[in-house]
Amino acid sequence: MMKRDKQWENRFAASKVTLMADKFMNQFIRAGGLLVILTVMLIFVFILLEILPLFRGAQIKELRTAAIPPGDYLALGVDEWTERPFVLRRDGRLLFPGLDEGTETLVPELDFLRDHQVTSVTYGQETQQLIYGTALGEFVIVDIVYSANFSTGSRVVDVELRPGNMYPLGERGEAILAIAYAGADRSKVIVGITEGADGERHLRMATLTQTMSLMGPGEIEVGLMMDLTAELPGVPQEVLVSQNGRSILVRNDRDEVAYFQFVAGEVELRQLIRPFEGSDAAPLAKMNFLFGDTTVLFTNSDGVSYGFSLYMHDDVGKMLWGKTKEFPPLEGAPSVYAKSLRNKGFLIGHGNQVSLRYATTASVRWKKRLDYEPRLAAVSGKYDRILLLDNQSNLHLFSLNDPHPEAGFAAYFSRIWYEGNPEPEYKWQSTGASDDFEPKLSMIPLIVGTFKGTIYALLFAVPIALLGAIYVSQFQHPKFKSYVKPTMEIMASLPSVVLGFLAALWLAPIVETRVPSFLLFVIAIPVVAMFSGALWSRLPKRTRLLCPDGFEFIGFLPILVLTWIAAWYLGPVIERIFFVIETDAGRKVADFRLWWPAVTGNRFEQRNALVVGFIMGFAVIPIIFTIAEDALSNVPRSLSSASLALGASRWQTALRVVLPTASAGIFSAIMIGLGRAVGETMIVLMATGNTPLLDLNIFSGMRTLSANIAVELPEAPKEGTLYRTLFLGGFLLFLMTFIVNTMAELLRQHLRGKYKTI
Repeated sequence: MMKRDKQWENRFAASKVTLMADKFMNQFIRAGGLLVILTVMLIFVFILLEILPLFRGAQIKELRTAAIPPGDYLALGVDEWTERPFVLRRDGRLLFPGLDEGTETLVPELDFLRDHQVTSVTYGQETQQLIYGTALGEFVIVDIVYSANFSTGSRVVDVELRPGNMYPLGERGEAILAIAYAGADRSKVIVGITEGADGERHLRMATLTQTMSLMGPGEIEVGLMMDLTAELPGVPQEVLVSQNGRSILVRNDRDEVAYFQFVAGEVELRQLIRPFEGSDAAPLAKMNFLFGDTTVLFTNSDGVSYGFSLYMHDDVGKMLWGKTKEFPPLEGAPSVYAKSLRNKGFLIGHGNQVSLRYATTASVRWKKRLDYEPRLAAVSGKYDRILLLDNQSNLHLFSLNDPHPEAGFAAYFSRIWYEGNPEPEYKWQSTGASDDFEPKLSMIPLIVGTFKGTIYALLFAVPIALLGAIYVSQFQHPKFKSYVKPTMEIMASLPSVVLGFLAALWLAPIVETRVPSFLLFVIAIPVVAMFSGALWSRLPKRTRLLCPDGFEFIGFLPILVLTWIAAWYLGPVIERIFFVIETDAGRKVADFRLWWPAVTGNRFEQRNALVVGFIMGFAVIPIIFTIAEDALSNVPRSLSSASLALGASRWQTALRVVLPTASAGIFSAIMIGLGRAVGETMIVLMATGNTPLLDLNIFSGMRTLSANIAVELPEAPKEGTLYRTLFLGGFLLFLMTFIVNTMAELLRQHLRGKYKTI
């Protein structure tokens, strides 16, 4: 009897195996949740570690010092390996000191200057050329040729000087006081300031031509000879020539800079620049081109530095110089200057303080107060070494580590005045055709493009999905519901690449030629639906009872089809009536593609946000519909039954009872659809022009953060600026979705607590 009672008492007791399994699963699920959180955090940390170097400054460290003979040095140059630099005396003599201990100093003989007195000399770092001007008004171009010799087992840098012929510049006997040379192509330009015996200065210019053959470059010949003195206001003091030979800048004794343009053998004075306006402005102390020769840096004796760039001025219809940059001031007039040949960086200093700056963002990458005063500076061609020559004739070699000078908060999130642009702007353009291209890495157009695609997709998807979920869960007969919901769930499984393919090759060409039809369809369907519903509700009750509950949509389907057909064929009629423009030839044309940009000033592109809204909305609808329908169907039937029993209609019950109760689930559905739209890649990649535009124009394309990663990643060198910038785009996506989901969860919990029924 006792045994039977004990069995009766333990009849509901779980077995030990079940308890052990339950305990294990509890711990396993807990550990799995913690691992998910840990994995997300590790992903966050990994992305953060990849993007942090973008916001670091340059790291510069002194490596060694080498003493050179004292002298009055004019220029400092360096080879590509930074092993055999040279210093240029004011009298034209060259020294090639070795930076390593025990390396002898090379002092080449300048036989070509044996019978000439050097009055000016300039160094072209881009071409590794020296241009000497003499007291007799002649000049000579000398190539500095570096070569690596490995005969001893290690690299030894050899140097060879290759002088050309002497050529006249102006009248014989006029000493060349300043000279500038552009020799980047076959047509070369040389400009000099000469002074005669009477002390009068002239601005001379000559063109040089050099034939090219299979055997190499031929001899240089002098072409045009011009005297520009009459064109220049004031007395010339300093001259610069861009590498393409088209821009000639001449500073006069009035603190003005004359801009001459040389095109097709003709010289035109286009502009007279006064960089520092005002009666109390300090005089101009130095002007230097930055890499690319599209921006010139003006610095006055007070250390104020401005950057002037060449861009189109719409008021005059010409390319002129204009102030685009303002840099942090120095303590006085610059004593050293050196530009990078790899980017828009430059080294500048006054006294014993030097700083490395980047022109595009006007930022200071590094600055330091040294124990000595530099006199000359050079930045290596690889942008990895810096050379300084101090006032005690010591060469200081520094290592330079600045892999991402074009990055930074300003580059990503501020308006930047890029070279050639008439105004500051947000712009994404990661690559260009030339070495002097400025990377444009603004995140703003990509963020705007992401929100643009998401907004238009949700504007199309949310009303259809929610109204469909309400109808299916509250009005449609269960017999049809068993077919509709699985069909919608199958729609969610369609690959986005297929949808993008259909959008690009099928839908976009149709929308391009039928925009009025699509707009009419978007307006007509809701209006006809509301009118049909109102008409149905006003029919006699006896008539409405002929149609069973949940079967009403069958009668609406023909109306929907007829509305679509009517909108399709009425679209061209409306286009011919309302969307007519007059062409330049005076002919009137009915074409929405021409009317839209003519009237609104916005672009019209075949692959635009309207196409993305349709297709991406089509991809988002099944997700929102399924989750919202589940939330609406899970509202207790007792609530809707009580509402109906109190005399409310089915629509009133659905709108005022069921919908508020299920609002938390509906909100979750919208947020999940939002996340799907924000992270969509293939549809946006294929269905838009993929152009990073900063507008919300529905008829233009865009580029989203996710699509940008897909487009740019194959071309991004690992650990490079673009590579890390793409990680920054991923981080912004991560951050946006995290913030939106957190806010959505807080709001969902609030709605859940407000409308809870138990």
